[in-house]
Amino acid sequence: MSNLEKDPVETTVGPSACAALEVLEPREVPLGGPRALTVRRTLPQRSRSLIGPWCFADHYGPDPVDAPGAMNVPPHPHTGLQTVSWLFAGEIEHRDSTGAVALIHPGQVNLMTAGRGIQHSEVSTAATDTLHGVQLWLALPDASRHVAPFFEHDEPAPVAVGDAVLRVFAGSLVGSTARVTTYSPLVGAQLDLSAGRSVDLPVDPGFEHGLLIDSGTPRLLGTPIAAAHLGVTPVGLDTLRIEAGDQAVRAVLIGGAPFRESIVMWWNFVGRSHDEVAAFRQQWQAEVIAGIDPSGHFGSVDGYPGAALPAPELPNVRLRPRD
Repeated sequence: MSNLEKDPVETTVGPSACAALEVLEPREVPLGGPRALTVRRTLPQRSRSLIGPWCFADHYGPDPVDAPGAMNVPPHPHTGLQTVSWLFAGEIEHRDSTGAVALIHPGQVNLMTAGRGIQHSEVSTAATDTLHGVQLWLALPDASRHVAPFFEHDEPAPVAVGDAVLRVFAGSLVGSTARVTTYSPLVGAQLDLSAGRSVDLPVDPGFEHGLLIDSGTPRLLGTPIAAAHLGVTPVGLDTLRIEAGDQAVRAVLIGGAPFRESIVMWWNFVGRSHDEVAAFRQQWQAEVIAGIDPSGHFGSVDGYPGAALPAPELPNVRLRPRD
């Protein structure tokens, strides 16, 4: 999924720190305009830009798929990150410049490693009448951010932990390890908990964690977290207590060791400086949008019936750290 904002927020990120439970509220972002699919974005925002290496979280649906509710994201670039797609309902077709073409269904994960540069498209299919899921990004550490791009698809098996059912789609949790490639110590998992039940979930005390609520209003460490909100816990905890109320809970747990590198994230690029991000944008505009070399650094996407997405204008000031 692309960040389609006309004026994407510049994000310069240093080492993350958290002293207590935080609750992050989502903001609504239309993908492609006011009649397009609207997502609820909880990362990044001014109060927090990272949970471990997780640097972006969009939550969407359940939306009926008609003209306003469909997903139709034209080919667009990424650098320095991995995209993680996870569905609760619907079907999405992924195409990218490695030649990968794949459908994703509920309970399956699509992980695309952008590395040094890639482009891809995402379109909900004609078989979809309701679209519902999350799109997440992982910042790649400096040692790995220039790897050749590649794509992976997997379907993790459910694992019971007390009253909860987990599907670990990235990293490791409670002895379950995802089969997709990641480059930092982390976890990504769907958590389901029946109404009136609770779970004391063993977690890595070296991780900070985020619980993104899809349905229900659970209590995380005793604090209620509303649907579409993201509860964030600090490092140092070896157990997360999650309690369902009178509704069943479905949530996505993300976490990882605090990311100890500074990054600049703008539009769909993750880099390390203003100049690097500006160079990515210039290359995309010249090679793909202006057509100088459509199969150049970012490759090309075959089979998408339309043009690639132009990059927004850079802000009139240098991308730099914010207080």
